[in-house]
Amino acid sequence: MSAPHTRQLLAGMVGGGSGADIGKTHRHAMRLDGQFDLRAGVFGRDPRESAVLAGQLGVPEDRTYRDYRHMAEAEADREDAVDVVVVATPNDSHFEIARTFLEAGISVVCEKPLTRDSATAAELVQVAAANGVVLAVPHCYSAYAMVRQAARMVRDGRLGNITFVDVEHASGWAASPLEHLGHKQAAWRTDPDIAGFPSVVGDLGTHAFHLLRYITGLEAERLSGRLHTLVPGRRVFDHATVELQLTGEVPARIWASMAATGHNHGLRIRVFGDQGSLEWEHEDPHHLRVQDLDGTTTILTEGLRTLSEDASRLTRVGLGHPEGFLEAFANFYRDLAEELRARRDGTLPATRELSFPTGEDGLAGVRFVEAVAASHHNDAAWAVPAGATEKARV
Repeated sequence: MSAPHTRQLLAGMVGGGSGADIGKTHRHAMRLDGQFDLRAGVFGRDPRESAVLAGQLGVPEDRTYRDYRHMAEAEADREDAVDVVVVATPNDSHFEIARTFLEAGISVVCEKPLTRDSATAAELVQVAAANGVVLAVPHCYSAYAMVRQAARMVRDGRLGNITFVDVEHASGWAASPLEHLGHKQAAWRTDPDIAGFPSVVGDLGTHAFHLLRYITGLEAERLSGRLHTLVPGRRVFDHATVELQLTGEVPARIWASMAATGHNHGLRIRVFGDQGSLEWEHEDPHHLRVQDLDGTTTILTEGLRTLSEDASRLTRVGLGHPEGFLEAFANFYRDLAEELRARRDGTLPATRELSFPTGEDGLAGVRFVEAVAASHHNDAAWAVPAGATEKARV
């Protein structure tokens, strides 16, 4: 691993090759604060393409591996082994890759959904704990400064008792049959053997579900889900509506779609309480709308001196200079770096109520997907997510 008591950590990556935007996002975010150096990887199934990209990224030739198993074995034997490996591959490969590195004693950041079933997701959580390493899931919307502000306000009782939560992640990116037009991402995300048949729930619904849990601190006690395919001929569900009952019998709704025609990213959350409400939208991320009982609207802006420490510590630039997706992703890696360095150096990590999502959050997401699918196949009957009584870390 990286040298003790040094700031920069060493990272590796599996996947995230040519045409994979998420791989580029991870790499930009890791480097934004200068806390990670990408030193190893397997950047695709084609060894030649992987080697070309590795060279462009400055990854040494002797640490550009032919496959993830070889990489895990070789890195575990190095004195300067990577501190963490990012798994940025399609859904069906997450479990085996993540488990291999966790068993080798290497921390993992695994893209969502963590795995394709809750049994394997729970196994990854257990393997990480048994080996004393970190398993993190990049639900990075929770790393926006104004999302942290929203979560702090809810936890501090600024809205009173929560009465209703409404979340939507309604994107129009696949409102046409892109999978038949050579679109690489659409091809695997609409393949049920890779993405699973409730694809939209695993891809977008898990983000909405995590954002709900993160801001409110509430868990889903039961849910009722409906799945639809809006694009004719598509082999997976691309549209989902879910009614939920949260802790304390608080009602909630999630709408997830990859076929919401004309919508861009489409992520929004509204939280209502008996003393006020708040609203945050991903496409205007540096503002948080807060309303009181009389309907008076206050717009909080990232960078205000009156914001909570949870928000201000994640703000890089001054008031009036909006920050965005890459900065939020980098905030995830900043929190992760704190934890990894503390474990490496044997020091106490920072104690934060609001930090990065862990494997427990990934497991909660997989259980959510399973419960929605089960409800749909039982004519939207109420379903109880496995482990619904457990308190996941947020």
